[in-house]
This record gives sequence, structure tokens and C-alpha cells, in this order.
Amino acid sequence: MNNFQLFPKKFGFFPYIFLVYLLMPIFNVSNEKGWKLLIGYTLILLFLISYRQLFCFPPVKVYVCWLSIQLAIIVILSLWYGPYNLFLGFFPSNFIGWFEHKALFKRALIVFSSMLLGTLLLLFIQGAHIETLTFLPFVAVMLISPFGIRSMNKRMELEKELDQANEKIKELVKREERVRIARDLHDTLGHTLSLITLQSQLVQRLVEKQPERAIEEAREIEGTSRSALRQVRELVSEMRALTIAEEFIHMEQILEAAGIKFSQKGGNEFTHLPPLVQNIIAMCLREAGTNIVKHSKAQNCVVHFQQEKGAFSLKIQDDGIGFSENMKIGNGLRGMEERLALLNGQVEYRVDKGMTLEITVPLILKQEEMAL
Repeated sequence: MNNFQLFPKKFGFFPYIFLVYLLMPIFNVSNEKGWKLLIGYTLILLFLISYRQLFCFPPVKVYVCWLSIQLAIIVILSLWYGPYNLFLGFFPSNFIGWFEHKALFKRALIVFSSMLLGTLLLLFIQGAHIETLTFLPFVAVMLISPFGIRSMNKRMELEKELDQANEKIKELVKREERVRIARDLHDTLGHTLSLITLQSQLVQRLVEKQPERAIEEAREIEGTSRSALRQVRELVSEMRALTIAEEFIHMEQILEAAGIKFSQKGGNEFTHLPPLVQNIIAMCLREAGTNIVKHSKAQNCVVHFQQEKGAFSLKIQDDGIGFSENMKIGNGLRGMEERLALLNGQVEYRVDKGMTLEITVPLILKQEEMAL
């Protein structure tokens, strides 16, 4: 059995704070007698019930019904019990801002405005001139508040969608990394283990007929197994989160070890980028550096960094041979495309006195979304 809750927990103490504004109408009604006193308390109780029900997000038709009840009660209390009860208009002003449908929001705002201005006019006719003039700035706030509430809710919804999208991207990155590791294991470690198996079978045949050669083969098996162990360690080390700054250092080391001069242009500060973006770009840089060392025969490599509003780009240029006639796009470039697709990024390449890889990633910052 579910425990009864006066207001949903996600709103915290906010709904209870607003209840303070009911003290004024309760005080005004308490000065009445007889049926007017009973009707006044009944209206306040009904107003309280409507306030609670509106926080529970009923279907639209029911929501409109409870909101209409609130407006009617405000008119009655303001005209028959005291003009200051018009301050109860801050309650429906808040709830009108929760309408998601734009047309429904406009209709509710028009009805609310008509109610406030109509009640003010009737109060003025009744002789409450001073009170009517006093209410004007508060009425203006009541009419503006729904726009602020609607804008705040939209920002909250955008933040929620952004958080969900980031979580989904993280899951996709994990899945893509599993596929990459499986592919690397198959391409590298699988071949090495197959070689060890063949060498072991050969040793078994040679151990009696050619023991010296069998010893040599056993030594080769030891070297092959050490190579396999090194490959496993490399795969495990690549599983940790990478940063662009760390990868630039690693890239410079492997390029200079291969006799390729490395230079970086455009800045070296990347800490403002989200960790997920850094990790994916760093993996792309590692793949690019490996390909340059293996295939380019280059003497120089330059990385250009550039960031504009909403976009981040890296241009990796070398002065090598580019693509030879018998060379095809391999798993490395396809792996970059798959990783960058998770960020709606892209990679392009050009061959002109070497090879140029250009990586572009759009950056959608939460602060920018909140400003919309």
C-alpha cells in the first residue's frame, strides 16, 4: 500500500512555502459570520485541494478543470470577502507556466488576464480605488510570471534530455570500445596465439628427431608469448580514459622515435572540453599517429588545433607519400569515423604532397542551451 503524500517529493519544500499565502484569505474570512463564514472556509478548502491536485500533474482536461476552479474562487473571495484576496492569483500564475502546449498556454494566459483585469475593474467600481491602484504592479508580475516559469521548465527539460543523451553516448562509447578491443584481439593477439600453436606442434615433432632445433623453436615460442603479453598490456592500457594533452605527448614521442619531426599549432589547453570528447579525440589522434609511423614515410607532421563557437577541429598533416596505388582505407580510418559518429563528428582526408586528416566535432554546451 502506497503512503499518502501531500505533494510529490521531487518539489521539496516549495509547495509548502506557498501555503503561507493562504493566511490572508483565512484571516479575511474569519471576520465573517454565519453562512458567509462557512462558505468562505469551504472555498479556501477547495482552493487548497485544487492546489494539491495541480501539483500531481493530472491529465490536461482535469488540470484545466482544477485551474478554472482556482480562478473562480479567487474572483469570489476578492469581490465578496476582501480585495486583497486577489493576491491568490500568484497560485494559478505558477501553474499556467506548466502548460507545455503553446496554444493551450496562450489560451490559459488570456483567460487568466481577463479574470485579473475584470476583477480589478469590478473592485474599482465597488469603490476600492486605492486597493486597485496598489494591485497594478502585482498584477503585472502575475501576468509575466507564467513566461518565466515556462522558460525555466523548458531549460530543465533540455538539461534532462542532455543528461540522458550524454548517458546514452557513454554507453555507446563503451560498446564501441568493446568492439574495438575484440577487433584488436582478433587482428593481433589471435594471430600470435595461432603462431604459438603451430610452433608448439612443430616442437612436439622435433623433440625426438632434432632436439637442437626443437630447443630453438621453444625459444621462439617464448619470444612470441612475451610479444603476446606485451600486446595484452597495450590493449589494457588503452582502455583507460585518455586526454588530448597526454596523447599529444605520446604522439610526439612515437613520431620522433620514428624520425618524424612533430609540431603543434593553435594552443595546448583542452581542459574545458568534456572528458568524453577528449577521450574520443585522443583515440583518434593515437590511430592517426600510428598510421603515420607505419605507412607515411613522412619527415614532418603538424597538428593544427582550432576552436570556434560550437565546434572543435584538429587538422593532422604530414609530408609523406599519402596513399600508394595498392593502399586502401583500413580499419583505422573506419574506427575514427565510428568513434566520431557518437559525437556527431566527422573525419575527412585529402592527399596532396602528403596526407591531411581533418577531425571536426560540434560542441553543444549546457550553458549555451540555457541561454536559449
